[in-house]
Amino acid sequence: QVQLVESGGGLVQAGGSLRLSCAASGRTFSTYAMGWFRQAPGKEREFVAAISWSGASWVGASTDYADSVKGRFTISRDNAKNTVYLQMNSLKPEDTAVYYCAATRRAYYSVTNYRSYDEYDYWGQGTQVTVSS
Repeated sequence: QVQLVESGGGLVQAGGSLRLSCAASGRTFSTYAMGWFRQAPGKEREFVAAISWSGASWVGASTDYADSVKGRFTISRDNAKNTVYLQMNSLKPEDTAVYYCAATRRAYYSVTNYRSYDEYDYWGQGTQVTVSS
């Protein structure tokens, strides 16, 4: 069992930046793949980014991004702090949504398998990101 708590959302102008954080409980954080999803009003929840579990210390975690955020957003993790981050740069009004952090212990060879919200077992409560034009 793991609990997730997101923070870092807020109101920002277009072109600005925000960094979201997701703090996880538990002692096995490094064995979870983590994802960020978002949901805008009237729309379905959509994949934003994912990062695989770290595995062996000499193997870096793999990352994956939705095409709409590639080159602007960066997902990273700090296993010592049980935290996953989403650095969001060059924000656009269409990035406005509630952002959710998710965790799963399902293990896949390819990080692209983590694009579906069905793959995740644990979810945070969400944090609002609003980008004004």
